[in-house]
Amino acid sequence: MEPHVGQPIETTGRPLGEGRAVMIMIHGRQAAPVNILQLVDSLSQPEFTYIAPAAANNTWYPYSFMADKEQNEPGISSGVAVIDGVVSDVVNKGIPKDHIVLLGFSQGACLTAEYAVEHADRFGGVILYSGSVIGPPGTTWAYGGSFDGTPIFMGCSDVDSHVPLERIEEGAAVFERMGAIVTKRIYPGMGHQINDDEIAFTQGLMRNLLA
Repeated sequence: MEPHVGQPIETTGRPLGEGRAVMIMIHGRQAAPVNILQLVDSLSQPEFTYIAPAAANNTWYPYSFMADKEQNEPGISSGVAVIDGVVSDVVNKGIPKDHIVLLGFSQGACLTAEYAVEHADRFGGVILYSGSVIGPPGTTWAYGGSFDGTPIFMGCSDVDSHVPLERIEEGAAVFERMGAIVTKRIYPGMGHQINDDEIAFTQGLMRNLLA
């Protein structure tokens, strides 16, 4: 069963194949592509193509990203398959993986992290706003592959009710073991949201990619 395969995919920015880089944007729980695409104006990078797939019923998987993984299937696997399909389409249009940035917020960040560890490669970047690797406490993340120096950003509040700091630390350790260059920023008292510093870091990563 693939609940998310065949759902709408929204695109903005440069037409795919005409721009120099692509950002794949994964929305959060009870949201839609239009919500995550609201970041595009703030990011201010017109050379990018922005692609945002939709989850069935606006949610990628039903429970917390720290629940037993089986409880969140087939949502997780289907969501990962959707991202992989978008990446394949982008590569087939002539954009190499090292010019693809993966970005997600909240549940979308966790799904993005899951895709990344399952398909580790040299991407242009991975941006995780308030999210980390999926699995219950005590999970051992033992994936093959290498990020080969991919920059990965993890931004989160120290009081996020959905994402404990311990999981941010665990996720950063997983990515580093797999060869990523991790930037981790914890924001005191922020809550579950995206702030200007996170946007500024993302803008810098995008500029560096195009340089």
